[in-house]
Amino acid sequence: MPDKLNAIILMLILFSPAIKSQAINNIAILPIAADSLPVQSTKKMIRRKCPFPAKQLVIPALLIGYGVTAIENNGLKNLNDEVKEELVLENPHRGIHIDNYLQFTPAVAVYSLNMAGIKGAHNLVDRSAIYLLSNIIVNSSVSGIKKYSHQARPDGSGYSSFPSGHTAEAFASAEFLRQEYKNVSVWYGIAGYAVAATTGYLRMYNNKHWMSDVIAGAGVGIASTKIAYWLYPKIKHVLFKEKLRNTCIIPTYQNKFAGFVLIHNFSK
Repeated sequence: MPDKLNAIILMLILFSPAIKSQAINNIAILPIAADSLPVQSTKKMIRRKCPFPAKQLVIPALLIGYGVTAIENNGLKNLNDEVKEELVLENPHRGIHIDNYLQFTPAVAVYSLNMAGIKGAHNLVDRSAIYLLSNIIVNSSVSGIKKYSHQARPDGSGYSSFPSGHTAEAFASAEFLRQEYKNVSVWYGIAGYAVAATTGYLRMYNNKHWMSDVIAGAGVGIASTKIAYWLYPKIKHVLFKEKLRNTCIIPTYQNKFAGFVLIHNFSK
């Protein structure tokens, strides 16, 4: 009955100039139920709200393009050698393995800030699902590219140099932090990207990656999170149609293992 009443009021407002004028000046109009709108028009609204972030992917694409070009370009390969010589050969040192943990720091910061009462853009379920989706894209992309490119590491320890997985994860986490807190303060994003850049530097300092590996890894990481933020609302709408607001099931793939992750918000 309330849905029918809302529909009648909407028709009166649309087709009666007098009522329409009065309704515009009257704030206490009954709300129109979301599920009373046609499904097709609702899908169009979602598409308009979530356009593909093509412009936002320009910089990540350029970073990835640089790395790909460096595989065969003699000038860029020479630049890789020069960076290695300056960081490793001219200054022998022990490796610093903090980069194994530093890559996740921006993502940990998101949850720490929320626990401290500084709310981000999404609730626990949505931000966790977005982060998992970003990691699915990062890990599958890096794993596939590594196998296809088959590039030797600078220390000769293997042929999985391109792109840098640590750097990709670090920049994916940094973009995750930026997206969640860009409306709170720009400094959160800057701090996250500073940590990610440090991770990339340490990969070269530890002689595990060429500079071009790190640059490409940064592009893959940033692009993965941007795509996750664009893709998640569409997946949520298709799978759940806004019915399961506190529960989310996300397919996951990492380290050659596939499965599902169940996220439930018990706060309500």
